[in-house]
Amino acid sequence: MRQPPPQAGESATTVVVALAANLGIALAKLAAAIISGSSAMLAESFHAMADTGNEVLLLIAQKQSQIPADEDHPLGHGRAAYFWALIAALGVFVTGALLSIREGVLELLRPEPTTSFTVTYVVLAISLLLEGTSLLRAYRQLRDEAADLERAFTEHVRLSSDPIARAVFAEDAAAVAGNVIAGTGIALEQLTGSTIPDAVAAVLIGLILGYVALELARSNGDFLIGRRAPPEIEANVRKTILRPAAAPGPGAGGHRRWPHRSAGQVGDQKDRGLAVR
Repeated sequence: MRQPPPQAGESATTVVVALAANLGIALAKLAAAIISGSSAMLAESFHAMADTGNEVLLLIAQKQSQIPADEDHPLGHGRAAYFWALIAALGVFVTGALLSIREGVLELLRPEPTTSFTVTYVVLAISLLLEGTSLLRAYRQLRDEAADLERAFTEHVRLSSDPIARAVFAEDAAAVAGNVIAGTGIALEQLTGSTIPDAVAAVLIGLILGYVALELARSNGDFLIGRRAPPEIEANVRKTILRPAAAPGPGAGGHRRWPHRSAGQVGDQKDRGLAVR
């Protein structure tokens, strides 16, 4: 049976940490939105609820991608991760971005003043801490993978074939930005007495979510369709194939050594770590 790639456990733990954080944050933000009447806080509650659902889908992606090859799927189930990650990205767009933008527009058309500012600040501060912790874990995982693959961090985020860690990192980055935007909008409303900053903050949160969702959908779509490997990976594979085979030892036979990687495997792996046959 094919063993899962080394980062599979890391990705699963990263998703579980994000799921636990988002579930508590979603409930706290929803309660704060009801108490305060803030559109930005309600947009953030939509965001957190969408992320919670997305983490569930990413856990399904993690599990499905590790199913070994069988008669009906001789190449394995690795690409299932990209399918479920694509569904998760679209979920962010539909449930998070559209609802947030809608709430901001409604606030502009029918403004309602925010109350209980202290409650909103406390909830935003706690959620910023929790989501920042989740973001830091996702960042460390991607950073370590980038160092192992001798890539720059940003290059690894763009090229990584692990859709799960990339999705958690992008969503947590959007969540941290959303907390800052919501807090700024609410503070400006408190200072000016105008509900416009709160409404604009909700719209901005929705636009950020939409951008992140479309980028994740595009990236996962590329892997599903079959994007060409980066030039440096092609060069390493070509070098390995053309490398002269060592003379076989006694009784070893005349088999040539070929680089091999299971087509169903998801995740990056250094050329020197490829199995040879």
